[in-house]
Amino acid sequence: EVQVAIGTHALFQDAVEFDNLALAVIDEQHRFGVRQRQQLQDKGRNGVHLLSMSATPIPRTLELTQYGELDVSRLNEKPPGRTPVTTAVVPLVRIKEVAQRLKAAVEGGAQAYWICPLVAESEAIDLAAAEDRAEALRRFLGTEVGLAHGQMNGAEREAVMNRFAAGELPVLVATTVVEVGVDVPNASIMVIEHADRFGLAQLHQLRGRVGRGAKASSCILLYGAGENGELGETATKRLEILRNSEDGFLIAEEDFRLRGGGDPLGLKQSGFPAYRFADPIKHRHLLLAAADDARLVLNRDPKLESQRGQAIQVLESLFDWRTDRASID
Repeated sequence: EVQVAIGTHALFQDAVEFDNLALAVIDEQHRFGVRQRQQLQDKGRNGVHLLSMSATPIPRTLELTQYGELDVSRLNEKPPGRTPVTTAVVPLVRIKEVAQRLKAAVEGGAQAYWICPLVAESEAIDLAAAEDRAEALRRFLGTEVGLAHGQMNGAEREAVMNRFAAGELPVLVATTVVEVGVDVPNASIMVIEHADRFGLAQLHQLRGRVGRGAKASSCILLYGAGENGELGETATKRLEILRNSEDGFLIAEEDFRLRGGGDPLGLKQSGFPAYRFADPIKHRHLLLAAADDARLVLNRDPKLESQRGQAIQVLESLFDWRTDRASID
């Protein structure tokens, strides 16, 4: 009786049945697992068309585009009224300087997010705690500071978010609960503490909370250094990629190169499987050509009966990709 159903994870639970599901649109695709996405597609009787949407596709998704499993459409333009976001990478030792600049901006009417990786202080992990940071900023700024995290009950967290959206709170300290679905055009400053501990997709999504209005916006990536005072090579590359680009697809491609695409035949969404003959990053142009050729063969000779089709069957037997055998007989 209903033609379109919009919902959360509830739509792909086992008890949910569809009469004739033909199209599945998965928004914020990077926040769902392989099995979850497949569960929704499996609810169709005759095959379900799939549209995955994300500002930062996960590495596994990019790898599937190379194998011809997915086609790519890119929206490169920002929505009307959006402004570029200036991104700076700053060591944690300069946190007082950042706080002082934040105080001046808040006194001038600006609103800001301050993101922390933990909710409460942990003796085991030396990372910023949202509760402690909110209290410290209240004392330093001399103003009310909001706090939002996943351990709060929904109504309480929603009330804080609404006050921030209404302009009643100049600063909101939060965990990654504000990563998606938060739209406060007046917010123009994003501070991410221990940014080196976040993934590229998360960082790009968090940065996307600012620059949504007419005000010039900025994102400060505070990073913590190791014993030698320097970041690791991978962490340095991640922050540099984010500092130099606002293109979500380009950032996702760099993430793919850094982390690998996982297992296209399994559940892993990142990592570097032991490829024998081709590397999906180094040999991308060859994989794209092979995917086009495979589609051509299947259209012309789906049963692989031609001379070329029989040669492909021999290759399939030789590679024996359906098993976990370590060697080929």
